Amino acid sequence: MKFDRDKLPILMAVVTIVLILSIGLFTPVRSRLSFQVEKLKNRLYYLSNPPGKEVFVPVGGAQETVTLPAPAETLVIMPVEPTEPVVPTMDLTTVVAASTATIMPTATVTPLPTETMVPLPPTFNLTGVKYEDQHGVWNYCAPTNLSMALTYWGWDGDRIKAGKWLKPMDKDKNVMFYEMEQFVSQNTGLRSIVRRGGTPTLLKRLIVSGFPVLIEKGAFMQEVNGNLSWMGHYNLMTGYDDASQEWIVQDSYYQANFRIKYEKIDLEWRSFNYEFMVVYPGDREAELYSILGPYTNEQWTKENAFKMADEQVASAKDAESYFYAYFNRGSAQVDLNDFYGAAQSYDMAYQFYAELEQAIRPYRIIWYQTGPYYAYYYSGRYQDLINLADIAIASTNEPFLEESYYWRAKANQALGSFKLVEEDVNNCLNVHPGFIPCEALKAELGI
Repeated sequence: MKFDRDKLPILMAVVTIVLILSIGLFTPVRSRLSFQVEKLKNRLYYLSNPPGKEVFVPVGGAQETVTLPAPAETLVIMPVEPTEPVVPTMDLTTVVAASTATIMPTATVTPLPTETMVPLPPTFNLTGVKYEDQHGVWNYCAPTNLSMALTYWGWDGDRIKAGKWLKPMDKDKNVMFYEMEQFVSQNTGLRSIVRRGGTPTLLKRLIVSGFPVLIEKGAFMQEVNGNLSWMGHYNLMTGYDDASQEWIVQDSYYQANFRIKYEKIDLEWRSFNYEFMVVYPGDREAELYSILGPYTNEQWTKENAFKMADEQVASAKDAESYFYAYFNRGSAQVDLNDFYGAAQSYDMAYQFYAELEQAIRPYRIIWYQTGPYYAYYYSGRYQDLINLADIAIASTNEPFLEESYYWRAKANQALGSFKLVEEDVNNCLNVHPGFIPCEALKAELGI
């Protein structure tokens, strides 16, 4: 019988997993091996299911809702008006926020005149950050970085304390900024603010003034299969060096005081539309607001983020830059409740996504940024939402993506496919027990 050499890597991975599991059954090293076993399982999956291979192709056009008997008397399906934008009365973030008393800025301030600002020093690095790494627990980037931002201000906790709240299931693929804001509000005496459209100069001014800054970025990092792959990653920014053109970051994946070139951070941060988060004590709010200036005005920030994304589209030169530019514009339009415009921007983004080489496709982007779900849902394009969620969920052998399950459930609810809705609600709550949007949908459906 002829041996297929192409299957050798898969066979070797299977044999390795069997050997490790066998050893673990008879020795005390079982717990220490579990993390490595998970890595090998993922490696095996990606060998047979190359990531980024499947491409989302928007269908377009609003789909009519289907009137079917509802499983619960309280369920009402609202028809989609195809000629006017559908403005949501409560979105995913709002559902979560409604359950807590999130502390957000209540007033705006006039930005300081440029000529009165103190010149920035050519180099600076904050001290006092208690470095933590994310290793040993699966995908603990967000809890670790938030913990570092909090302990800088004296919070008595660590990544595990943050993680147990942020990630009830350790394998949850992503923690978003709004969830981190909720943690700060409910579990600490500190406050936080999240904004899009940040700039290098703003980051520097915050750092020099004693405020470390969390950013989310897309970076090519080593996967379990040994290949470099695009994935979301948080960095706590604590310093910079103009002479070497480098940022100094507390990188939970690499090391403390990790240096990254300005140009590289700009490209990585671009893929999240320059979003940032500042944690701070209440008695320094006035000082922080004076540095943020117009960023304290949420509406201004949304409009500014759209303007920045529009400029990215105008200056894009290749498929990769066009993809991120249109994706950012779509996200900014979602923030502005322009869902029809956002859907068109995302359509353009995915058109350029298909032109990218498979190795550099950011197939995980929908894990971290769910703007396309908002856009397609509120413009009545339910099948596009379902198709995109299908691809996202199939992109990993451990589809712990509660947001994707939630939005697919909402789309199927609009189309009257209640059995599928119930399945996704249950999947959502298995991934993230107590996830408020899915709990609300569960109650609505009477499941």
